[in-house]
Amino acid sequence: MLRGLTTISFFAHDVVAARDWYAELFGVRAYFQRPEQGDPAYVEFRVGDYQHELGIVDARYAPDGWSAEGGGAIAYWAVDDLEAAWARLLEMGATPFDKATERGPGFVTASVRDPFGNILGIMVNQHYMDVLAGRNG
Repeated sequence: MLRGLTTISFFAHDVVAARDWYAELFGVRAYFQRPEQGDPAYVEFRVGDYQHELGIVDARYAPDGWSAEGGGAIAYWAVDDLEAAWARLLEMGATPFDKATERGPGFVTASVRDPFGNILGIMVNQHYMDVLAGRNG
């Protein structure tokens, strides 16, 4: 039923600031913006080994019940070096949400709240690396 991650949508009251923050974090510019001219209501990045989509949506379009205080599911992005990723996120103004926690051998998670109120998870995940190695080899 679930085939894989397609798009993660984060909400921000200042889409331009969020776009620029994530562009600096990812080292790439958003590849998609609507409207194309002027202040965007939506921007999108392609990120990682499988070019997953991270969209930033103007908070005016958030579903009922959304809160800038966070909540709901946390999406974890695979990283090679959790400590380095954690440090980079904090340097860029993110705040700790959940410190690094070993969930089992080869599985460590951590999460931060970005400057726009979204929770961003990072993870060292042996299963992800095994799947990636199987696809590449």
